[in-house]
Amino acid sequence: MAAFYAGFPETVPIRTVNRQCSSGLQAVADVAASIKAGFYEIGIGAGLESMTINQMSWDGDVNPKLKNFQKAQDCLLPMGITSENVAHRFGVTRQEQDQAAVDSHRKAAAATASGRFKDEIIPVATKIVDPKTGDEKPIVVSVDDGIRPETSVAGLGKLKTVFKKDGTTTAGNSSQISDGAGAVLLMKRSVAVQKGLPILGVFRTFAAVGVDPAIMGVGPAVAIPAAVKAAGLELEDIDLFEINEAFASQFVYCRKKLELDPQKINVNGGAMAIGHPLGATGARCVATLLHEMKRRGRDCRFGVVSMCIGTGMGAAAVFERGDGCDELCNGGRKVESNNLLSRDSR
Repeated sequence: MAAFYAGFPETVPIRTVNRQCSSGLQAVADVAASIKAGFYEIGIGAGLESMTINQMSWDGDVNPKLKNFQKAQDCLLPMGITSENVAHRFGVTRQEQDQAAVDSHRKAAAATASGRFKDEIIPVATKIVDPKTGDEKPIVVSVDDGIRPETSVAGLGKLKTVFKKDGTTTAGNSSQISDGAGAVLLMKRSVAVQKGLPILGVFRTFAAVGVDPAIMGVGPAVAIPAAVKAAGLELEDIDLFEINEAFASQFVYCRKKLELDPQKINVNGGAMAIGHPLGATGARCVATLLHEMKRRGRDCRFGVVSMCIGTGMGAAAVFERGDGCDELCNGGRKVESNNLLSRDSR
């Protein structure tokens, strides 16, 4: 229905994918893999979530045998409890979490004010309906409306914890409940060149890993090294990171565990300021990463998108700046000779 609403003809097939918080990135990875396999040449990896309409609650039953398997039980833990588990197990303090939230809002506010998000945002015309009178007011959404430039550590310190009385996770150091959507257009390089389209980035590798569901937030700390290794790179080779800020606890832990340079991570803010519409986040992070890599030019060749995943997983993908590929990586280059080929292949 969404495809028809968007104007795609009936000849275009679609499918949905669900890997919780990484669904948008998984969609991008699936399209990239299918293009590489030769199933098709052009595809769109997209995601959306309306958390104001779908509150993510579930009233169904589970198999009673679940009680015999602790890991399976832990898959049902509220995400906020997993955040508290990470903070407690790895010693992430309330001060560290609140400071991470302040940094996220500060950077997102600066990026918005300077217009750095403008190229990656498609304005959406919609309407607001007054629940009391039913009156409709047309609006155009063109900026993220969850960013709070005035956020301070002192202010966040006054907030009560949400999931545990003596815990550290609050509404202020967690990602927001947001509505959002994102889309990434992918195609074979030769097709893009033929159509004269600018190449913003190159999809290199993707990795999804499993972790303890009770501390699912540690996922990026495991997924990022796996994806980077698959790309034949080291962590030091990565110039920018977009790591989803589901909770400040897990974001701070992953940053410290991987010993990443804070100046390379979420340079335009993250989910604590922008929001985390679950299905959309992966595609949104790809857009934010690639546009920032383009702005930085030759000083920024490789970037990573990563997030934790409810029920105990992590996902990460490595991208290369579109115009940063050397000749060995450029699928569109012309081969001048075959002197290096074996005699049988000539």
